[in-house]
This record gives sequence, C-alpha cells and structure tokens, in this order.
Amino acid sequence: MCIVTLSFGLTGVKGSALRSVLARYRNALVVLAASVLAIALTVQLLAPASAPNLAQPRHLDRLQTLTESWARGDVIALVRHVERCDRSRAACLGPVDGVTLRATSTARRLGADFQHLGLQSVDVYSSLLTRARQTADFMFERPVQPQDWLFNCRGSMLRDALKHKVAGRNLILVTHSECMDQLEKSMHVATDTTFSYGASLFINAPGTNTPPQMLGFIETQDWKKVLPAQVASVHEEADMPHL
Repeated sequence: MCIVTLSFGLTGVKGSALRSVLARYRNALVVLAASVLAIALTVQLLAPASAPNLAQPRHLDRLQTLTESWARGDVIALVRHVERCDRSRAACLGPVDGVTLRATSTARRLGADFQHLGLQSVDVYSSLLTRARQTADFMFERPVQPQDWLFNCRGSMLRDALKHKVAGRNLILVTHSECMDQLEKSMHVATDTTFSYGASLFINAPGTNTPPQMLGFIETQDWKKVLPAQVASVHEEADMPHL
C-alpha cells in the first residue's frame, strides 16, 4: 500500500507571492467596507427626518412651541378621522363608509383635547367623505364645512392648507392619512410615520415670509401624557353619556 501525503504551505517564492496577493485583497476589502459605511452614514444624515412624536419627553421644546403658537393663532392641525366602519367588525354608527359606533367617544375626547388648547380663534374644515364629516361633528358638535381638497390632496395639501389659513386663527382640518403624508412630503419630512385613527399632526404657519415649520404629532391615547392634568378632566366630561 502506498500512502501519498499532500502538504500545502505558504513557503518559498510561490507562498510569498500568494501572501502579497492576499494582502492587496485585504486592503481593498477594508477600503470597500469603509466606503460602504461612509455612504450609509451620508445617506442617513441627508435623509429627511420623521415628524416628531410630541408625547416623547425629548420633544418638550416642540410641545412648548405648539402651545405658544396655538395661543397666537399660528397653527394648522391635520386630524385623521376616527375608526372607519368598512375596515372593522365593530358596529357602524350609520352608513358603512362612516365611522364605528364605538369611535364616537374617541372623537368626543379628541374634541375635548382641542377644547383644552382653545377653540376661541379656530376655523374647522373636514373632508367630504362620511367618516371625516362624522368625526368632525362629534369632535366639535357644531356644523363643520366639508371641503373637497381635504380628500383630493395629492401634491396640493400644504398649498391649500396655507390658502385657507387666516392670520391669527388656528386651522383644524379633519382629513385622511394620505393627506397627512402629502403634507409631510411637501415639507420634506419623511413619510414613514403611520398615523393611527384620530392622530393629530401640527405645523406652525405664522404666515408673512416665514416658511411653515413641522411641529410633530400626537396620537389620541397620548394627549394625557402631553397635557396630563387638564386633559384628564375634560376626558371625564367627554366620556359622560350624552342624553
């Protein structure tokens, strides 16, 4: 029986050449990895930021700006309608293209939240669609003028909102998540935020030559975190049965 043993080693001239080739490849891989990392960091830095969640403590300064701007009548608020019935198993309030019965209490509480901010100098419009009109009716319990541009909003949401904004008066727009995304896009804000039913998106729009500023959003369940004591009291009133 003849046993042949094969041995490979990086010795001699061939081994030296192979080590040199591997070293060159290693250096190239290091440079490539560094380049990829640099590109990734650059893309991340240049990418538009998302709308701030005003319920997070790190955005307390923006929340302060919201309350101050609201007092001056400089705010535009976009509110997504509450739970739509055609995408829920819950009982409908009325037509299937409207909201659910259980969502009416959410709309009332949301109206109470805005009442705390102050409704003395406010104009309110809603989308023409049933779910938005019903949301607005339960939020404010007063007639709200429906507007077609609050549904047909592709590429025009910010422009139309600013057109309807009156100096010294806040503007509340009961609309849809797609229109909230359109506003973000026009303001070069990332559209990666998924707005829940009843979410409110705020921008500061003082007019004149000052460009509008994105302030952030508040989800319906977060109002108590944002304005704890006062909102808790108005929520109790909103939850009382309406006879």
